[in-house]
Amino acid sequence: MDAPRIIDLPKIEDPRGNLSFIEQLKHIPFKIKRTYWIYDVPGGETRGGHAYKKNQEFIVALSGSFDVVLDDGNEKRVFSLNRSYYGLYVPKGVWRQMQNFSTNSLALVLASSWFDENDYVRNYKEFLYGELEEDKKKQNNDPKPEYHNSSTPQNLKSCVYDCTMIELDKHHSDRKGNITVVENNLTIPFETKRSYYLYDIPGGEERGAHAHKELRQLIIAASGSFDVVLNDGIVKRTFTLNRPNQGLLVVPGIWRELNNFSSGSVCLVLASKLYENEDYIRDYNEFLDFKNI
Repeated sequence: MDAPRIIDLPKIEDPRGNLSFIEQLKHIPFKIKRTYWIYDVPGGETRGGHAYKKNQEFIVALSGSFDVVLDDGNEKRVFSLNRSYYGLYVPKGVWRQMQNFSTNSLALVLASSWFDENDYVRNYKEFLYGELEEDKKKQNNDPKPEYHNSSTPQNLKSCVYDCTMIELDKHHSDRKGNITVVENNLTIPFETKRSYYLYDIPGGEERGAHAHKELRQLIIAASGSFDVVLNDGIVKRTFTLNRPNQGLLVVPGIWRELNNFSSGSVCLVLASKLYENEDYIRDYNEFLDFKNI
């Protein structure tokens, strides 16, 4: 069995704010199927208290701090997460709890499986003495339904009206805070292969100013607020993001800029491709040539 461990992530420092990113099968040892974030947790509250039969996770403190307590049935270990540029890998078959949340803490979790209630072990005695291998046979391994989108544009023809706001599920608990979940090909019409986030952004700063040839992405204000200005070469639209359960779906072939960041904001992006410098268009005139405008 793989061992739990802290994994350092890239940290690209910039006076306009820092950026870290996570790529599947590179920084973490699994493909991403589900992404969720936990927020508005009252100070001192505990979350979790379960194990998975097959699911693996990677947990990052995007802001604030909290502890993750892992128990393999023989030993308990406590990992304190309080920086955005490293995270905790949690293998399957480990009991975990999250506790000691600071005020305004924000936890990002990348998971290797879609949600499956049969994959959870929620009773500690069952975790210690249950036959997890036998239980695996009872799990529903049917693939998740695919996101149906009949109007995915070609890059040259894409316009700002092909980009849409998506209301995301918000699972609320007065005692334990909120969770918002995004699942590949169900919540969004692509597979998340990379997640990156901007943080430590000075208030009023600007980021972005580029387009992608093929990349699709979902942009979320996981904390705070900012504006996203989209431009297809003819029309501009401005979207204000200020809720962690709302995302902006951006198709390829759109120039984008991010501005008006509030203090303490965190911009989370789920991306359909691993990083490829060739996919970026960083000069606006080249972008217009790409669009044949």
